[in-house]
Amino acid sequence: MTDIKFPKGFLWGGATAANQLEGGYQEDGRGLSIADALPGGPERFKIASSPDFNWEIDSDKYTYPNHVAIDHYHHYQEDIALFAEMGFKVYRFSIAWSRIFPNGDETKPNEAGLRFYDHLIDECLKYNIEPLITISHYEMPLNLAKNYGGWKNKQLIVFFERFAKTVIERYGKRVKYFLTFNEINSAAHFPVMSQGLVPNNGANDQKNVFQAWHNQFVASAKAVKIAHEFNPNIQMGCMILYATSYSYNANPVNQLANLQHNQDFNFFCADVQVRGKYPSYTHRYLAENGLTEADLDRTPEELDLLKQYHVDFISFSYYMSSVTETTGESDETVAGNLMGGVKNPYLQASDWGWQIDPTGLQIALNELYDRYQVPLFIVENGLGAKDVVEADGSIQDDYRIDYLRSHIEAIAGAINDGVDVMGYTPWGCIDLVSASTGQMSKRYGFIYVDLDDEGHGSMARSRKQSFYWYQKVIKNNGTDLD
Repeated sequence: MTDIKFPKGFLWGGATAANQLEGGYQEDGRGLSIADALPGGPERFKIASSPDFNWEIDSDKYTYPNHVAIDHYHHYQEDIALFAEMGFKVYRFSIAWSRIFPNGDETKPNEAGLRFYDHLIDECLKYNIEPLITISHYEMPLNLAKNYGGWKNKQLIVFFERFAKTVIERYGKRVKYFLTFNEINSAAHFPVMSQGLVPNNGANDQKNVFQAWHNQFVASAKAVKIAHEFNPNIQMGCMILYATSYSYNANPVNQLANLQHNQDFNFFCADVQVRGKYPSYTHRYLAENGLTEADLDRTPEELDLLKQYHVDFISFSYYMSSVTETTGESDETVAGNLMGGVKNPYLQASDWGWQIDPTGLQIALNELYDRYQVPLFIVENGLGAKDVVEADGSIQDDYRIDYLRSHIEAIAGAINDGVDVMGYTPWGCIDLVSASTGQMSKRYGFIYVDLDDEGHGSMARSRKQSFYWYQKVIKNNGTDLD
C-alpha cells in the first residue's frame, strides 16, 4: 500500500436505502412504492422482467421482505447510536418518496413522513454525523409507475420537483450533502428500479428508457437549482453505478467495443449531469438502439437547464469490474451488480459470483477524475456474504475485512495519484434486504441483524468483527488497516 494519509476531514461512514431497511411500509400515511411490489428472493428480477408482471402485490404467491425489512423505522435511534460508536463522520440514507407524497402526485406532503426524517437527521447531528441524503433511491411511489407509466412520462418531472423542493427546504439548513438519483445509469440493464419501467409499461422499448433518462436529467437539474438557490452551501451530487471495464484481450475489435461500453454505461449519465450537455457519442449510442435524437422529446429550455444546473460532485457505487468480449473467444460468464458478463480469469468472486477487483476501484477513481475534474465520493462498496454466528455469538467476518481493506488501499492509491476523494460509505453498514436478490442472507453490514430470508428472527443487533476493525480505521483516518 502507498504510504499516505487520508485528507483531514475525510468522510468515513456507511450507506443504506429506505426501501431496504426502514420497514413500516404503511405506517404514518406512507404510500406503496415500487420496491413494495418487488417479491423477495433471487428470482425477483426475473419475475419483474416477465410480461405478466403488473405491479400487483400477491402475498399468497410471494414474500415481500421490504415491507418490514429490519424495522429501522422503529430502531433508528439504536442503529444511529451503533454508527456513532463506530465513529461515522457521515451517514448516507435515502428519503422514501412515498412517505412524503404517498401517491407521488399530491400537492401537499405528508407531515408525519417529514417528521420521521426530522428525527433521523436530529439523531445523526446529535453524534456529529453528517447526513448524506439520496432524494430518490429505487423507491418511487407505486402509483407513478402504475398510472403514469414511470419516468418516461414528463409529468414525473413536476412531481419530482415538488418532492425535491419539499425535502431540500425542510432539511437543507441542516443537511449539506444531497444526491439526486441513485445509480441512474442502471436502467441500461434493468430500468424497473430507477425508472419504474417493466415490460408491461414499456421497458422493452429503448425509446422509453432514453426518454426516462432525459426526464430524470431535467428533474436532477431542477433539484440542483432549488438547492443552490435555497442554500448556496448545499453540495448536490449525481450517483452512478460504476464498473471498471477491461477489454478481454488486445484485439482492437474488443478494445473499441470496450471504449464504447465505457462511454455508454459508465459515462453517459455523468456526462450529462456533470458537463451539462449530451456527449458527442450520443448519436452513435442512440443509433445502436434504433433511435435518433429526433425521437426524444427534448426542448431547448430543458437543454439550457441541464447546462446551467449541473451537479457539484460525482458519487458512485463500486462492487466489481467487468470484461468486454465481442469476438466469441470466451463463453465463461459471471454474475454482478444488475449486470453479469464475461469471466475475468485473474479475479476471485464473492458467494454471489461478483468478481472482486480492488485495483479496479483505483482505476475507476482515476478515470472519473481525469474526465470530470470534480470531487468524487464512493457511496457504495462492500461484500455480500453469508455470515455465521458462532456459539459465543460472535461473527468472524475476516473475508469482509479483507475486501474492505483492499478497497481502502485502492482509494489511498488514487488519492496519491492526485484524485480528490471526499469520502467512503460502505454499503449496507447494517444488514438489510438485498436489492438484487431480496434476501437477508446476503449480508453486507458491520452490524448483524437477527433475521432470515423469511423474516423470522428477533431483529436483535450485534457487532461483527468488522465493526471493531472499521471503528479503528475511522479513528486513525485510514493510516492503520491491520
